[in-house]
Amino acid sequence: MENKKPILSVKNLEVQFRVRSRVLTAIRNVSFDIYEGESIGIVGESGSGKSVLTKTFTGMLEENGSVTSGEIWFEDQDLAKFKTNKDWHAIRGIKMSTVFQDPMTSLNPIRTIGSQIAEVIIKHQKKSQEEAKRLSIEMMTKVGIPDAEKRYNEYPFQYSGGMRQRIVIAIALACHPRILICDEPTTALDVTIQAQIIELIKDLQKEYGFTTIYITHDLGVVASVADRVAVLYAGQIVEIGSVEEIFFEPRHPYTWALLSSLPQLADKGNKLFYIEGTPPSLYHKVVGDAFAPRNPFALEIDFVEEPPMFQVSETHFAKTWLLDPRAPKMESPEIIHDLHQKLKNRFIIRRDL
Repeated sequence: MENKKPILSVKNLEVQFRVRSRVLTAIRNVSFDIYEGESIGIVGESGSGKSVLTKTFTGMLEENGSVTSGEIWFEDQDLAKFKTNKDWHAIRGIKMSTVFQDPMTSLNPIRTIGSQIAEVIIKHQKKSQEEAKRLSIEMMTKVGIPDAEKRYNEYPFQYSGGMRQRIVIAIALACHPRILICDEPTTALDVTIQAQIIELIKDLQKEYGFTTIYITHDLGVVASVADRVAVLYAGQIVEIGSVEEIFFEPRHPYTWALLSSLPQLADKGNKLFYIEGTPPSLYHKVVGDAFAPRNPFALEIDFVEEPPMFQVSETHFAKTWLLDPRAPKMESPEIIHDLHQKLKNRFIIRRDL
């Protein structure tokens, strides 16, 4: 991106899991940069590798998973080489924090809200108990908890779902990380609270200047928060570009299919579009384009040879043979033509797009 430097660079990353006697390759040769101060959305169906990819940034892969090749550069360190919790101590929670989708799995139900925020501050910032309490109440106020001083000693069950998510955000930001990873942060909340949490994260990002990574299958959320979007399919980035390029000039058939599936595009009385078929098994080597068996626009070569990443513009890349100069010209589905106006009419995109 012009005038911006990467805060994190991923190069040829591969992640594998050992499941009994088999090996599953969840991330397959992924390379991309994340830039200082931006909001990037990582989208794709369930199982596409979104959460696995970002877990490698904080060393939170399950025990049977590992980075088997590639590099993850952050602050002149290759995080892919980190092996122990001691290695990750200076990164996780301090330089990078994660907000998960279900706050009840992130909060200890038998400890007070305030003590859980203060613990992070004491551990990582070496503050006294008194100072940690003051900073915790200050952070609770920042994330919109009313009467924060009074509610400091309450328990998670005394908070609503939206309030609990605000506390999880407060814990994640307690040490002022450089990168905030939001893993489906609004999935468990109703629509009104979703909007409030998204606005809260955006406001806090403006105030603190951190970089935000949103993991979601909800393209409506991405449209409202992201500067750039990376589309994942079967463990690979198949398209990446600015939010305008992905929504209004998409080039990969999988991106076309995701956009066609937006509930906001369904007309009353008509069936909602869905992507037929299932993703390939990643227990086996993928031959050709992983999306080819589900792709009505597939070419013969898609079933034989993996496409390279073609450059569409300075910021836009797509991994599809349709961009090869020798390929026949294909039009995107009619349902996503004039998508800008359709989505504006349904109030799901930022007004500045």
